[in-house]
Amino acid sequence: MSSNSFDARGELTVDGERYEIYRLAAVPGSERLPYSLKILLENLLRNEDGRLVTAEQVRAVGDWDPSAEASQEIQYTPARVLMQDFTGVPCVVDLVAMRDAMADLGGDPTKINPLIPGELVIDHSVIADVFNRPDAVSINSEFEFRRNKERYELLRWAQQSFADFLVVPPDTGICHQVNLEYLSRVVFTRTVDGVAQAYPDTLVGTDSHTPMVNGLGVLGWGVGGIEAEAAMLGQPMSMLVPQVVGFKLTGELPEGATATDLVLTVAELLRKTRVVGKFVDFFGPGVANVPLANRATLGNMSPEYGSTCAIFPIDQETLDYMRLTGRSEHQIALVEAYAKEQGIWHDPNHTPDYSQIVELDLSTVESSIAGPKRPQDRIPLRSASRAVRGLLAGESQDVAVLAGGLDDAGDGSFPASDPVAISNRIPRDEPPRVFEDDGSGDSLEWPSDPASFVLEGQQLSLDHGDIVIAAITSCTNTSNPSVMIGAGLLAKKAVELGLDRKPWVKTTLAPGSRVVTDYLDRAGLTPYLDKIGFGLVGYGCTTCIGNSGPLIPEVSAAVTGKDLNVSAVLSGNRNFEGRIHPEVKMNFLASPPLVIAYALAGSMHVDLLREPLGTSSSGAPVFLKDIWPTTAEIKEVVDASLEAHMFTDGYADVYHGDENWRGMEVPEGDMFAWSDVSSYVRKPPYFDGMAREPAPVTDIVGARVLALLGDSVTTDHISPAGNIRKSSPAGQYLLEQGVAQADFNSYGSRRGNHNVMIRGTFANIRLRNLLVPGTEGGFTKRSADGEVETIFDASTAYLAEGTPLVVLAGTDYGSGSSRDWAAKGTMLLGVKAVLATSFERIHRSNLIGMGVLPLQFKDGESAASLGLTGFESYSVLGLAGANPLPREVMVRVSSDGGGTRDIATTLRIDTPAEEAYYVHGGILQYVLRQLLED
Repeated sequence: MSSNSFDARGELTVDGERYEIYRLAAVPGSERLPYSLKILLENLLRNEDGRLVTAEQVRAVGDWDPSAEASQEIQYTPARVLMQDFTGVPCVVDLVAMRDAMADLGGDPTKINPLIPGELVIDHSVIADVFNRPDAVSINSEFEFRRNKERYELLRWAQQSFADFLVVPPDTGICHQVNLEYLSRVVFTRTVDGVAQAYPDTLVGTDSHTPMVNGLGVLGWGVGGIEAEAAMLGQPMSMLVPQVVGFKLTGELPEGATATDLVLTVAELLRKTRVVGKFVDFFGPGVANVPLANRATLGNMSPEYGSTCAIFPIDQETLDYMRLTGRSEHQIALVEAYAKEQGIWHDPNHTPDYSQIVELDLSTVESSIAGPKRPQDRIPLRSASRAVRGLLAGESQDVAVLAGGLDDAGDGSFPASDPVAISNRIPRDEPPRVFEDDGSGDSLEWPSDPASFVLEGQQLSLDHGDIVIAAITSCTNTSNPSVMIGAGLLAKKAVELGLDRKPWVKTTLAPGSRVVTDYLDRAGLTPYLDKIGFGLVGYGCTTCIGNSGPLIPEVSAAVTGKDLNVSAVLSGNRNFEGRIHPEVKMNFLASPPLVIAYALAGSMHVDLLREPLGTSSSGAPVFLKDIWPTTAEIKEVVDASLEAHMFTDGYADVYHGDENWRGMEVPEGDMFAWSDVSSYVRKPPYFDGMAREPAPVTDIVGARVLALLGDSVTTDHISPAGNIRKSSPAGQYLLEQGVAQADFNSYGSRRGNHNVMIRGTFANIRLRNLLVPGTEGGFTKRSADGEVETIFDASTAYLAEGTPLVVLAGTDYGSGSSRDWAAKGTMLLGVKAVLATSFERIHRSNLIGMGVLPLQFKDGESAASLGLTGFESYSVLGLAGANPLPREVMVRVSSDGGGTRDIATTLRIDTPAEEAYYVHGGILQYVLRQLLED
């Protein structure tokens, strides 16, 4: 029960039902706040208890200074936690291990139980093993279940053993789309002490793209699995009241522009604006012109432009979407009444206070793609073919795009300096291929080394820049009927003219929910998608998470035989190096219709706006403009094909699952029966030897550097993801356990086994450890003249001799997905501290949550500017006996020659709660000790 210091408790009646609410108007200054901060303010009012949530915290939000840096700490309590299975399985494994630890310490293991609702959607495990055949979805589904049976048994056990924990079975949809279409309430209701309360639906999710639901007016963002576990266990989340950037929308999208084009434009703009760690609120007269599906697309890619969330306010469009997706009329009425009562209904004529305002005229958006390895690197479609040739020729991203005609592409590049040339490993002594750029007079030489091969009786040729994967993959875009219907219509026109995918392109369709299949079927578009290879392969993340499956064997041989720099085109949100497929070096994000167009063209060299995609059955050239559907055509089909009953029917048995799911034998009991032979689920060592009281904090003395890393090292570089190579430490471990290579599955599927994951940490094939210059992958050296070895082997040797480890890194360390294993693996390798130029929000928090110290160089300093080689000895001094921990920490660097110097660094433990987590050795240990004392 709230302390109600502000006399905010009131009542709202809707359809004769009465709800207790906490009125924002009771707090002076609330009317001027941005939408997102009003949601935070209500959260504090309702949860104010005078201990964890205080009146001072409420006033900190009410008195928010838009111009001030984030400094006021508050304790935020989300209404629920959303998980997908890659990140959710380790969460469940940790909770189960906590039950064991609680019992070992003499406590009640059932105290380890979700105290707020947890919802897990199994969506990251399906792999596109087979494609372009009628039974692809059933075969892929069967493979998925056979590979992941041990994981799914754990989740079934958790569903029946933990209270308030729901699991959406495999082959249903992706968590973000299921969240948008079904799970989200917009206004949450719950009975507390016999009183029905109504309050904003809020959440944190163990996937960084949780902000997709921001498009529905639901405040949520991605956190690490570690933070999510604590939230489920009733621990408020410590956070600083953020700065809020107002994003003013005006105008309307022009003909031919898609939601994907819009979000790529916004991602580029907001990366330049530098919104990392900030909230983004959309406002202005253009909001009404943005359909809710487009809003969800914009929210989805918040991590790509760095903001914590990117939210739209509640308005008529919100209600219309709720009605379309089958929400009850009472729930819709409650949302409208609550939003208007609380002043969170969108008023296009009201401008709240913002820390900064960015404006975009929607009419200026043009067709775009993004890549080849960062989602914020937008390339206008008109410049794409020239930009790709420039990248292959060794030009930097900025130069390649500028040469293609985008005058301001490189202005304020963020987050790092120019990336290395994509083609740095392509020999320069081959005969160059020369292209003339249409109309510009620009000529460009790029290395060409075509590989000839035979496929299905055809003699074919593949070269640098050709496309080998074209995937309409779930999450960002498949929740959007306009782009999906647009893709279907483009396929229909292409088939009618006699076009087909190029035979070397692996084409897949993996929607985010079964509703997509329903409306494509109803529109009569499925046969055309099937005809050109975009048949259904499953409902799940697939290509975007690296579950793209094998390339066509003959294509794979051609690519690897000549080390070709080939491309993938996908409708997802992530294209980091090594993520999509280990044999594909360039990855481009594009709208679903453009994905199909590129599959028809077969190469990134084709200028889609000027060159034909192919030849019609009558022998005439076919251009993109000949098959691109108009906005009116798309709208007509959407209106005729999409109805509310599709959503109510599709989600009527959402928790039911297929025969495989229902037929599993799941043991009962409060304690999980760990298997000593499981290669998927093993008891983690986090609580081994844990005492009831934490040990004193000590200095880190005599540490060595495990890895010296540059700028923009992402969690994809750190955390194990994608395929497991036979030659890797993880692959060798699995072989030793009797697992055949064919059954390796992916790192993501084995996140419940720390023995696999620790061996894959820092093992990304594109990681560049500067201790071993010129080498890519998970390798390091323990001395300047030492032998090159795997990072895991080096860690094992260091641990055996009791040597602590550190990692040195550049700017934006840990950007990318919210991967708890990027922190867990770091800790298990023996790393005690990370010293970086700057950190991405989630990863810094996760490092603290695993007891790893985040240290930041002073402004203007870096490992390079200080001349650090990484072969010195490092001691972090000033921690022992300090209470509280100092904000500045001295790092003593000792060279092998005997010289020493001290470097002042900033300790990036930003809040008292984070300090408590670190002192206890991690957030899980902290929570366990708190529950032990209750």
